[in-house]
Amino acid sequence: MMNITVTSGNKTALSTYDEKTIETVRTSLLVVMLLGFCFFLYLMKNFLSIYFTIDHIRDNSRYNLFAHMLITDTVYLFLCLLLAVCSLYLVYLPFSICYTTVAAASTSFLVTPYNLAIMSLERYVAVCFPLRHTEICSVQNTFIAIAVMWVLGLVSPILELIAVLLLTNKDIFSLKVKCSRLTVTIIPLQNSIKYTSIVFNLSVVGIILMFTYMKVIIVAKKISSGPSFASKAGRTVMLHTFQLLLCMTSLISSFNDVIFADSVVFLRMTFFLVFMFLPRFLSPLIYGLRDEVFCKYLKKARSK
Repeated sequence: MMNITVTSGNKTALSTYDEKTIETVRTSLLVVMLLGFCFFLYLMKNFLSIYFTIDHIRDNSRYNLFAHMLITDTVYLFLCLLLAVCSLYLVYLPFSICYTTVAAASTSFLVTPYNLAIMSLERYVAVCFPLRHTEICSVQNTFIAIAVMWVLGLVSPILELIAVLLLTNKDIFSLKVKCSRLTVTIIPLQNSIKYTSIVFNLSVVGIILMFTYMKVIIVAKKISSGPSFASKAGRTVMLHTFQLLLCMTSLISSFNDVIFADSVVFLRMTFFLVFMFLPRFLSPLIYGLRDEVFCKYLKKARSK
């Protein structure tokens, strides 16, 4: 009888230890994510303050697209952070709100690759059709392109919603669920729609990037005056390709959510930080610090 009591006490102590460990891990991961996001917001604030205060920058389609990418990545990271907190602390939300949050994150995920493709096309026009650049890449056309990006990004979530409405009981929208990407995926057709859309769109964007890069490099080789604007544009397109690869690493996190759904919190959240948070953090940072105009104004702001 005494042995049973001791064993029970050990189990209780072990259970308490595990709960304390899990809580410590949760808190640590949350602090790391919040600190990283705050630093990201600080950088974005500096970039966007330059964009909104310098008139000639806002008149440049290239910088309009860059500012849009910053805003889109900020929205994406905020929504992913929100979903991560819900997953860490098992937050229950109405299904409709949870689905809307996940759909918004999925849409912003797709918009960034579209943005990279349009930025590369803008460089292509600037190099191959310099006389028509102002006409084709006007501010008005840039904002139209941005609107089209968001419409295309909404196609997959809307198709998934239609499938859910047609193939499931509508009472699910009145339920409260533990909000996560997996929770709102309740029929296999949703995964088929989502991954088909992602693969198709990223493939199209990849083709556009390779096309623009080859065209720009061909023009650069024809110019005999050494390093030129065309060569620099080619390096910019290659940078966009690298940014696309960073975006694609977010897909690894999506697959890991399925594979490690029942795994420990630390493992799932580490995948989130490495494959989803870090790539979106680095992408605009690399581009912004590389740009001569933004670097010049950042240096001016620091010297004040």
